[in-house]
Amino acid sequence: MSEHPRNPRLLSVGTLKELIAGDEIDTVVVAFTDMQGRLQGKRLHAPYFVDEVLDHGTEGCNYLLSVDVDMNTVAGYEMSSWEKGYGDMVFALDLDTIRLLPHLPGSVMVQADLTWLDGELVAQSPRSILKAQQARAAAAGFTAFAGTELEFIVFNDTYEEAWDADYKNLTPANQYNIDYSILGTTRIEPLLRDIRNTMYAAGLTVESAKGECNLGQHEIAFRFEEVLTSADNHAVYKNTAKEIAEQHGRSLTFMAKFNQREGNSCHIHLSLRALDGGLVFWDSAENERTPLYDHFIAGILATMREFTLLYAPNINSYKRFAEGSFAPTTVAWGQDNRTCSIRLVGHGNSARLENRLPGGDVNPYLAIAAMMAGGMYGVENELPLEDAMVGNAYTSGKPTVPTNLRAARDLFDASTVARAAFGDAVVDHYVHAADTELTAFESAITDWELRRGFERF
Repeated sequence: MSEHPRNPRLLSVGTLKELIAGDEIDTVVVAFTDMQGRLQGKRLHAPYFVDEVLDHGTEGCNYLLSVDVDMNTVAGYEMSSWEKGYGDMVFALDLDTIRLLPHLPGSVMVQADLTWLDGELVAQSPRSILKAQQARAAAAGFTAFAGTELEFIVFNDTYEEAWDADYKNLTPANQYNIDYSILGTTRIEPLLRDIRNTMYAAGLTVESAKGECNLGQHEIAFRFEEVLTSADNHAVYKNTAKEIAEQHGRSLTFMAKFNQREGNSCHIHLSLRALDGGLVFWDSAENERTPLYDHFIAGILATMREFTLLYAPNINSYKRFAEGSFAPTTVAWGQDNRTCSIRLVGHGNSARLENRLPGGDVNPYLAIAAMMAGGMYGVENELPLEDAMVGNAYTSGKPTVPTNLRAARDLFDASTVARAAFGDAVVDHYVHAADTELTAFESAITDWELRRGFERF
């Protein structure tokens, strides 16, 4: 991985003003990424944006980082409550993120940090959490780069039809395993092409699209970027792909495990460079990994169980971890070994590690921040790297990652490394988010219970 400049298809402030003045742009979407990894925000009329918002941002209720997936207010969060009056946060514009949204007429998007009214970053915001780990790496002399690989399943039903059907008996866009199949991807190429071209125009560098194993499952890959840019792009892509699917009369899901077949992964590739762009993971003279690279890998492994909550944030995330499924179950690393949670690939400029633990439901800011925090913990403490896993990690007897959200929640809550890296306020916030999901799930009546017990209990 090597440093490269800001994507030229992103807009400057000057260009945006010209497009608005020429009546080519009438809507500016101001968005941030919430705890669940979703884009939230406002649509602003473009002339008003230039006159009133461009210089100082806009505001939104601070409950936006203290709600569940259904947008219900949740008691127990320190940063936001009825007792504190549910005041405002500032959407502080990052003017390096202005991008066209060609699938929406006359629209652009700008992403935002969340700050308090005094300008201090909201520590619990996913973007703030990743920025803090960026700063930690920069203080040690490093820049981090990442690429995320998201899988999704496409259905020939609209989102409304899927909702009305209780998400049962949906029709997948492909009826058989189309992993790497050109014929299989051709069947929905109009949708895939529309997503690729839209994201290219929105400032992402598109690499490829390919079929995957589950019925109707596909992946579109994008070029790696500096970690904050990659996380921003990831959030925009997930949202946009769903919008375009709806425009095609289809729906798609990134959920980690939709059915009993293969789940949706989000493999994350990560590498460090020196601030001047020099290699730090690879010794070119010896043509081998550097000790720093080994320490970084060791740190990710040492913290993997404690940080799993940030890699697998939902109840459903843990259904994906199954032996022989290409989703990892053990804390292990290997050289180009897809049975391991950490797979090393590339050499020289391309030397990087792949974290295979996260699923398609992951919040990219939190997962990349966890990888950086774990890796820097290994570097700072010069942790030794165990021998590479050779063979099948599923049957190796290696320690396993947590198998459910409650176990991951408890490990994260008790982690001194997490509290040192992220701060008590962040750890407590996301532990409470896990508690909220657990409470909701444990009070729900599932289809499994009804089928098992309605007649026979």
